[in-house]
Amino acid sequence: MDRIHITGGTPLNGTIPISGAKNAALPLMIASLLTGETLELINVPRLADIAALTRILGNHGVDHMVVGKRPGQTAETGQTVRLTASNVIDTTAPYELVSTMRASFWVIAPLLARFGEAKVSLPGGCAIGTRPVDLLLMALEKLGAEIEIDGGYVVAKTKNGLRGAEIDFPKVTVGGTHVALMAAALAYGTTVIDNAAREPEVVDLAECLSKMGARIEGAGTSRIVVEGVARLGGARHEVLPDRIETGTYAMAVAMTGGDVSLVNTRADLLSSALDTLAATGAEVTSLPDGIRVRRNGGGINPADITTDPFPGFPTDLQAQFMALMTLAKGQSRIRETIFENRFMHVQELARLGARIRLDGDLAVVEGVERLKGAPVMATDLRASVSLVIGALAAEGETQINRVYHLDRGFEALEAKLGRCGAQIERVRA
Repeated sequence: MDRIHITGGTPLNGTIPISGAKNAALPLMIASLLTGETLELINVPRLADIAALTRILGNHGVDHMVVGKRPGQTAETGQTVRLTASNVIDTTAPYELVSTMRASFWVIAPLLARFGEAKVSLPGGCAIGTRPVDLLLMALEKLGAEIEIDGGYVVAKTKNGLRGAEIDFPKVTVGGTHVALMAAALAYGTTVIDNAAREPEVVDLAECLSKMGARIEGAGTSRIVVEGVARLGGARHEVLPDRIETGTYAMAVAMTGGDVSLVNTRADLLSSALDTLAATGAEVTSLPDGIRVRRNGGGINPADITTDPFPGFPTDLQAQFMALMTLAKGQSRIRETIFENRFMHVQELARLGARIRLDGDLAVVEGVERLKGAPVMATDLRASVSLVIGALAAEGETQINRVYHLDRGFEALEAKLGRCGAQIERVRA
């Protein structure tokens, strides 16, 4: 497995282009199953998860084409992908494919809505009730699906098509909202989704579905109304910028010091995180095409956060913020309310010299004067990049193992940081 070597202590200065959002691109790609016409997606990031979903869609019979390079494009400006599901030959998503990525389970919605049947493996290592698949299935059952679980597969059928219904999620679920939106788009009648997720990626999916002919109102609020249509057509849609990548690099600059412009992004996608970052002493200003983050000389102020659904502080930036707080001048408290077991980065940050105490869903971080490089191991996508941030500010060399986690969610990470002065290199296995 590849490793990343980082020699820390260098401020970051320069410009970093932000890629398209992985968490938006995945449901958009899955939405291609809703129509036999071509869906063209612009600004799709080059990531392992994108490649995995492409294989899954190909297994269903979806044709996939990447458009050639255009003027002004670089390896970091995203790709244009055309997906055509005119000849779907298989409505089964097998375990060996679905187990590589949880979001691929969402194919159940368009397959069921368009073809009346789907057989999709439960995501790998997923007990129903944790990271709840049960809410996704509840939404489909409300729309009239008959669902059985057989041999680790969800078998979903509908006799005469899905029918509009009222779906009231007991807790906010991004995956559940994606599934409900895609299924309701082709259901007969009106569907009302209450306690819907308000994340920008949900809005992006709704906007793309609307271009395809869906009738959706209220995306971005907690109540979405969908008037089902008989069929959807092709469309051309640009994937929105990755707010998690934006916040990650913003926190890296706040930790190392320096002056970096993050371009091809939008501050409104992560207002809560940027406000918190400003409270730590970083200077955050808006640019016409992004944001500028500076921290020159001043120390890092401690700040407390609680992760919440959008527009609150994103759980996907919690690990990165914890890395920043390890060098704060005082104590900070970080409460994780979205996912259990999301403090796996704590023991690895401790190897760099961080002082962190855990108490259930609360992490108490006592800032230290300095971190020192050490061998560490990435445990998941967001945890792995928190180790990168810590290593950039640590004295000496850090070796990060299991970096395949990074390749799932960060496009050209070493190139983007290296161009801003970071001493970072990948060592191929």
